[in-house]
Formats: sequence, structure tokens, C-alpha cells
Amino acid sequence: MNSVIVTEQILGFYSTYAGVIWNIATTLLILSGIWGLRRVTQQFILDRVEDFSQSYSWRRTINLLLLLVGFFAIAAVWMSESALRFLSTYFGLLSAGIAIALQDPITNFIAWIYITISRPFKVGDRIQIAEDAGDVIDQSFFHFNVLEIRNWVEADHSTGRILRVPNRLVFSQTLANYSAGVPYIWHEIPVEVTFESDWVAAKTLMEELSKKYSIQASEEELEELRTKARKANIRMPNMAPIVFTKVEASGVRLTLRLLCKPRQRRMIEQQIWEDILHTFAERNDMDFAYPTQRVFYHPKEGKTLLLDHSEVAHPKPM
Repeated sequence: MNSVIVTEQILGFYSTYAGVIWNIATTLLILSGIWGLRRVTQQFILDRVEDFSQSYSWRRTINLLLLLVGFFAIAAVWMSESALRFLSTYFGLLSAGIAIALQDPITNFIAWIYITISRPFKVGDRIQIAEDAGDVIDQSFFHFNVLEIRNWVEADHSTGRILRVPNRLVFSQTLANYSAGVPYIWHEIPVEVTFESDWVAAKTLMEELSKKYSIQASEEELEELRTKARKANIRMPNMAPIVFTKVEASGVRLTLRLLCKPRQRRMIEQQIWEDILHTFAERNDMDFAYPTQRVFYHPKEGKTLLLDHSEVAHPKPM
């Protein structure tokens, strides 16, 4: 008797929820098919496309297409009256808790849409967001991965760590893109020489080095920069290298300003410094300045004109 009752209950449950059970089975079948198709297409691209950037773009595009296909296929399965009634009841009870629990993921997803449309950066760009800087190596719906630079490593070399940055930070933190527009940045190298040095010759040397190592932007890149400058209502920056002169407490500071690629900044700086060191070692009229103390005896070291004026203002006693 009990077995008959149990059987009737099972049959009653099945007849009531037969549509839902069928939809769940169909959904699992669709997900399995999408997963298998993704594995096949990913392997096909990896075997056929050698360029890393193109391979990554194709794989991301196919993943997005498969996600959309799977979403619409599953939505079509559940678009029946009984299924919709079941889902509306279930999700209605959980809607408040889900809204609170998924606040950050929803914000991250909206930020992903913003990143996809406005393109503040793309995979391969070198960026800085908040205190973190590095090369973007991956993007997803909820975060993007950055190969870290700086931190305990000097200059712009990689630390080897991968930072997982939530997409929502693009809404609340300042984002700097080193690679946007013209793929060059300006870099400055200060060199301080003593007052006794031939600072004019030192400046000439640095001007030659700036021309030797500075990147020359192509006409297409210059035109692109001019177009962006006009749209943003900003002045066209000076692309030519230059050396600025300034007097400091310890000597004359010569600051070399030149154009370079973001990932070559440290190598360019090393080459320039080695040329400066070799030249200064060969010449006796150039020397580096550094914080020091000295006694200046004006009657012997001052200029002759100033000495003459001093004698007129304060004549010696007869």
C-alpha cells in the first residue's frame, strides 16, 4: 500500500514538473554542447594561428559568440508558461538577497561593457590604475589581468606578478594609458655639472645624445596626434628633443627631454648615461656636481668688476 502511495506521489510530482525537468535536462545538454564546441574551436585556433595577438582576439570573440548562442538557446528552452511561472516564483523569493550579494559582480560587468565600448585600454597596452602599473594581458567580464611593473623592481621592468584588477575600478580610480594614441612617452634625464665645468659643452653633448636616441614619430603618427589634439581642444605638443638649463645650489642642472617607447625607457636611459660617463671621463672641463660645502673668498675669487665697485664704495683708509 505504501509503495502504491509513493509511486502515485512520484508520478504526480513528475506530471506537475515534467516541463521543468525536461528544461533542466535540455539546459545541461546545451551547456555540454557549448563547452565541447569551445574546446574544439580553441584548439583549432591555437594550431592554426601563430600570432599571439590575433590568436587571443579570435579566441575571445568565439567565446563571446558561444556565450550569446548558449544564452539565447537556454532562454528559448525556458520560454514556456509553466517554466516562466516556476522561475518567477523562485527568483522572486531570492531577488533581494541576490541584488545585495551580486552588487560588485554586477558593477564589474557594467564596467566591462564600458571598457568594451569606450576602449580606455586594450590587451597589450601598458597602463597604471591607482598605485598599480603594468601590461594588460587578459580581459574578462569581471576583471582584467595586468603583468605588474615597478613595485620593488626599479624603473619599468616586470616583477613577474600578475595583478587581478576588478573592472569597476575604472569608475573610481584614475587610469593612465602609456600606449594610447601615439605609442610614445616623454622621458627626462637630469644631469648636474659643477659651476667650474664647461656647461655649454656639456649641454651640446646632451643635445647630440637627445637627437641620437630620441624616437622620430612618423608622419602618420603625427597626423593622428594632431587629429586627437584638435578633437580634445589641446595644443599640439612639441615632439622635438630639447635640453633645459637650470641653476641649482650645487651646480648647473641640464635636463634632457626626449621621446621614447614606454617599454624602452630604462634601456634608453642606460645608453645615454653610459655615453655621458665615457665623455666626462675623457674630458677635464666637465665634472658632475653633488651636494658639498665650500668656502668662497670674494677678494680673490670674485669678479674684477665687482672688486672695483667694492673699492669705490668702501675706499681703503689712508
